[in-house]
Amino acid sequence: MIDAHAFFGALRSSDKTALANHMVPEATIFVHNRMDPDAPRLDIVPVTDHLQRWLSSPPDVVEWVHFETILVDGDMAQVWGPYYFTVAKKLSHCGINSLSMVKTDEGWKVANTSFTMEAPENCDGIVKKVQSTFVRTEADPR
Repeated sequence: MIDAHAFFGALRSSDKTALANHMVPEATIFVHNRMDPDAPRLDIVPVTDHLQRWLSSPPDVVEWVHFETILVDGDMAQVWGPYYFTVAKKLSHCGINSLSMVKTDEGWKVANTSFTMEAPENCDGIVKKVQSTFVRTEADPR
């Protein structure tokens, strides 16, 4: 879980190169895009392409996630759970994350990821579910 959290920490980082440290260079990203329910699509993106696009992503992006399921067998793991994604504190989309992770000499890395993308108007239930898992403090009221 530490390395899965580190992956999402890299997503939040202002250092747009940090994400590459948490992914296998040969990884593939599968985006189950349901933003338009009348025209759902599957986008398959090599991680090298994604990382190049990530360099020009907007600042202040945060992916809030709750790991519901973690399965580990030796040097492979699966991490699954709901998430929502904000840009400049505005809800962009939500869905379910599925990370396939492998243990390398440098630690656990994301080998492949699949996630669904739902339009913001369909995110109330997921946002509430993820937020219910947060530990709130005065310094971080979310």
